[in-house]
Amino acid sequence: MALQFVFTHHKGNDMRVEVYYNLHKKCFSVRALEGENKGRVINHTRALTLEDVKFVVREGGRKKVLEEKRKNVHAFVRGTLVKCVTIKDRGTATYNPYRYSTFVDKETQEPVYESKAVFMTNYTASKKPVIEYALSTCA
Repeated sequence: MALQFVFTHHKGNDMRVEVYYNLHKKCFSVRALEGENKGRVINHTRALTLEDVKFVVREGGRKKVLEEKRKNVHAFVRGTLVKCVTIKDRGTATYNPYRYSTFVDKETQEPVYESKAVFMTNYTASKKPVIEYALSTCA
């Protein structure tokens, strides 16, 4: 059965963004990759949907984490912010700089580099971030 995730972003849809989990605010920070706010955080949210996604880990930032044992923003999900996405088959992606050099599938531990669609949320009992990515999408 396909799941449809709906999210309304009030500051502009269909925009290229990169998203990272903000450890201090306990939510996702959304940084614009285009437009007048390019390079700036334009929103903090607990849920969002993206299409045409790339999972990015900057190796220099990861090395700094490993050396200093202190986290920094070096891993994010880059894609097009959309209102709604339908995901047929899905996996859950995770990233831990101490265990992996890339985002990986939580179940299989296989690297995840891209996906047609992603739903990100921390509306969970644990309030920890969840990244559901499409293994395939509905037509």
